[in-house]
Amino acid sequence: PARARRLLFSQLFQPFNLQVGGEAGWEGRPGEPLCRSQKLMLQGGLIHPASPGCYYYLPPTVRAMEKLVKVMDEEMQAVGGQKLNMPSLSSAELWCASGRWEQMGPELFRLADRHGKRYCLGPTHEEAVTELVAAHGNLSYKQLPLRLYQVTRKFRDEPKPRFGLLRGREFYMKDMYTFDASEEAARQTYDLVCDAYRSLFDRLGLRFVKVRAATGSIGGTVSHEFQLPADVGEDRLVLCPDGHFAANVETLNGEQTSCPTCREKLTQTRGIEVGHTFYLGTKYSSVSNAVFLSPKNKPQLAEMGCYGLGVTRILAASIEVLSKEDSIRWPSLIAPYQVCFIPPKKGSKEEEEGAALLERVYDDLTEALPHLAGDSVLDDRTQLTIGKRLKDANKLGYPYVVIAGKRVCEDPPVFEVWNQNTGEVLFLTKEGVIELMSKVQVP
Repeated sequence: PARARRLLFSQLFQPFNLQVGGEAGWEGRPGEPLCRSQKLMLQGGLIHPASPGCYYYLPPTVRAMEKLVKVMDEEMQAVGGQKLNMPSLSSAELWCASGRWEQMGPELFRLADRHGKRYCLGPTHEEAVTELVAAHGNLSYKQLPLRLYQVTRKFRDEPKPRFGLLRGREFYMKDMYTFDASEEAARQTYDLVCDAYRSLFDRLGLRFVKVRAATGSIGGTVSHEFQLPADVGEDRLVLCPDGHFAANVETLNGEQTSCPTCREKLTQTRGIEVGHTFYLGTKYSSVSNAVFLSPKNKPQLAEMGCYGLGVTRILAASIEVLSKEDSIRWPSLIAPYQVCFIPPKKGSKEEEEGAALLERVYDDLTEALPHLAGDSVLDDRTQLTIGKRLKDANKLGYPYVVIAGKRVCEDPPVFEVWNQNTGEVLFLTKEGVIELMSKVQVP
């Protein structure tokens, strides 16, 4: 029964090809440059191209994504978020009423049903959520603030999808929509959600900058982007070296070269946008008549904000900024699997004793730390050398690798443990391995 519970490497659906060169025309457009995350995710069997800008997410990616969503849920619920789910098909009437049916142009995927009724596939859900809240017109000020969010697929007809999950036509996003009784309350909500985003990126160990941003087609009067600095980023940013000022270049009038606060020279960098926040005011609530009853029992328009985090984009961007050229590094918290066990090579003198001892460590570890049961993989490809399997484990980004090597036949048996994120190698007994793994966090 214990063996049935073990996750065997050979049975995982992760058809990786770690030998593929970076120039292969995976995307059907030979010669187009691939960025690091795209190359590593394709080689590592994490994604598989379906059509331009659309991918199959393979099981390890889905595991990482589900962990990331759990962390997002914790942060959103800590600020009073309530999770819902809205239809991907959104009526054209809603979008025409807000003016965005025309404004969004060809980015909207548009379609008609058999009765000729027009729809779009939602790239975002301001219209839909406002309509939902407006439909419950007896809201009282006592029920506010209302903070509703979802994690769902979004669609955008990108003219040039590129860089794998960094710019796709179909992607996952966490989007929150807030309704407050006054502008002051809405701005407090804004700060609160921005702090939750900060907490999320800190927990993931990702260095980010929050920059002033344009409101674009979503609208509103205040907007910030959360950016991961990266050479491959499509946004140009200017930053004050002392942290007083940060902006997306598109928000600046002319060439601003010094910080408005301390006059220091601004530095330029590129970034990958992974989050975006907007204070919307009554832009959407006035269209749908989303009102609440004030303390004087008068109907009053709700003040709104909206807040997005790119789920699949954060996955790719984190691989982009943390990884080495040829090996994936995940934020430890959301790695698909936390630990890989490597038994001795078939035919080696450690084979018989070492394999049994390593399996016992696996079983004892998952018994002592049940939360790691689904996070432990046994690399049963014993026809390969330990070195070859260690190299693969390193490329695929397991945070920990436990090896039954030469010292496994000592008394007591000693295992070689690689911490891939720090590069340190420890030699530990079974108890030492379990103690080390007890510190590992899984959402």
